Amino acid sequence: MKLRALVLAAALVGVPARASADGTIFLGTNTSPDARLVRGASVGFGLLLIGFEFEYANTSDDEETLAPALKTGMGNILLQTPFEIFRMQPYFTTGGGFYRERLDPIDHQETNLGLNTGGGVKITLAGPLRLRLDYRVFKLLGDPLYSTPRRLYAGLNLKF
Repeated sequence: MKLRALVLAAALVGVPARASADGTIFLGTNTSPDARLVRGASVGFGLLLIGFEFEYANTSDDEETLAPALKTGMGNILLQTPFEIFRMQPYFTTGGGFYRERLDPIDHQETNLGLNTGGGVKITLAGPLRLRLDYRVFKLLGDPLYSTPRRLYAGLNLKF
């Protein structure tokens, strides 16, 4: 009985998981303190339920409302469904990395560590092309003007 259980466990562990990778280019809005354009890109790979990605995003400033520019470079872990549900693959993500917040009119610049948490969905359009919708909340450490910016974006995602 123990041998049978050991053989079954070895067979389950020994079966390689299907790996996938993807890349996304996106446009969206950073809503803190005012809505401003954000654009960026990410690359990632996943094994069944767990994925990893690196993303870079650049938010423009608005000198009129004193809303700073924000650049982020984050490494994230994704928990995702291992299959699509009605052509959609939902995910939850969290991670950390670096940011730079800058606002020239008041001579402000802060570079430090940041964290992010969020989620979204990848929707299959045709073949490997997907629409990605994503919402993130950031926690910027140090002394930023706005320590919890929020970002919403839509992007084209290519699965390979």
